[in-house]
Amino acid sequence: MQDVLQQVVNALSVGGTYALLALGLAVVFSIMRLINFAHGDLMTIAGYTLLFAVSLVSFPLAVLLACAVAILAAVAIERVGFRPVRRANMATMLLTSFAISVILQVAFQNLISARPLTFETPALLMGTVDIGVLVARSQIISIIVTLSILVALMAFYNGTIIGMAMRAAASDFEVCRLMGVRANSVVAAAFAISGFLAAVAGVFWVAQRSSVDPLMGFLPVLKAFIAVVLGGVGSLPGAVLGGFLLGALEVLCRAILPPDYSAYRDALVLALVVLILVIRPQGLFGQTAILAR
Repeated sequence: MQDVLQQVVNALSVGGTYALLALGLAVVFSIMRLINFAHGDLMTIAGYTLLFAVSLVSFPLAVLLACAVAILAAVAIERVGFRPVRRANMATMLLTSFAISVILQVAFQNLISARPLTFETPALLMGTVDIGVLVARSQIISIIVTLSILVALMAFYNGTIIGMAMRAAASDFEVCRLMGVRANSVVAAAFAISGFLAAVAGVFWVAQRSSVDPLMGFLPVLKAFIAVVLGGVGSLPGAVLGGFLLGALEVLCRAILPPDYSAYRDALVLALVVLILVIRPQGLFGQTAILAR
């Protein structure tokens, strides 16, 4: 029973990080029909900000500063990189996202360091908590923060004007513009939310790895993209569920595979994802109409 509880906590912790990243991707995609592959670099921006700020201020303030910098970076990327090509075809926007990602990675390598920089885990995230089984405090904090953010976002989407405008824009952006919804404000809000979600995921990722490097966000955003497809492209609840499901599959494969086969864990996880998509090509919550569009 203790082993099962430990694996559940591991799955919620890993899946929560993927869920935050996948939700950030899905928020932008639902409005602009764009998978922003520069999303992972927002994680890296938050990681470097946290690394440098934690030596100057307390850890909670450093986290807030990292979130603020990532939000500003996301809004700036939208304003400078994506707004001029918003009316272009999807291939142009996709290439723009790749170009922005490469530019940021090169900037990190040349302006900061091409090598990983060590991050000293603060005392707040160290130690264990006894919940019937000893669990790392960082995992408990990660789960609580992730679930709190997801609940807060639900309240934001359902209880605020800009949130309802974003929901309407996700259904039909052009009709919303004809009804007076300001497109720039809605898109900027979507990028700001995605930047915040990437920053929170980046903080937890850095705390687990204890280092920051220029390519830190590549693998997490790739897995977040898989989670978005698994949950259903264009579905916000599907992105969250896909993130948690992907985390659960990783933890399950880690637990059941013998040590000699641990190198095949990612391949087995992707095989399971492909099997799910063969059975349900539109994803768990996706709609065939969105895929056709």
